Amino acid sequence: MDVYLGLGSNLGDRLNYLLTSLEMLSGAGVEILQCSNIYTTEPVGIAAQDDFLNLAVETKTSLPPEELLHTCQDIEERLGRQRPSASRTIDIDLLYYRSIRLSKGNLEIPHPRLHHRRFVLVPLQEIAPQFIDPIRNQTITSLLSRCPDCSRVSRLDRIRP
Repeated sequence: MDVYLGLGSNLGDRLNYLLTSLEMLSGAGVEILQCSNIYTTEPVGIAAQDDFLNLAVETKTSLPPEELLHTCQDIEERLGRQRPSASRTIDIDLLYYRSIRLSKGNLEIPHPRLHHRRFVLVPLQEIAPQFIDPIRNQTITSLLSRCPDCSRVSRLDRIRP
């Protein structure tokens, strides 16, 4: 267990892209164990764009990290993700794969910038507050309390995957 993904969308029917991605992950051998609420978040570090919808999920999978990354990228492509582009129909990030530390090609685990991003940490803290980051040796709650990002992250109360 302890395989965490972050999902985000800021183009088109954002909610539908998130929900469809969850279904596609489940159909690709990635069991969704827990899912955070959905959050509206302002874009960080990119030119003016529409707000994102973001969520985090805890999953269980027998896929090795590289294959899980390929599965996520395949889903992104099938849902119209264009690279390179800051706007995304769907973005699926591999945040943690158990306590593995890995840097190989275009895969880095834990995700190298997650501790600087409220749009990742807020939903992740909801489902895994005591998970310990294997690099920083801190819980998600602790990482969030020290996060330098002050961007807006607002929970959507009426919508839950």
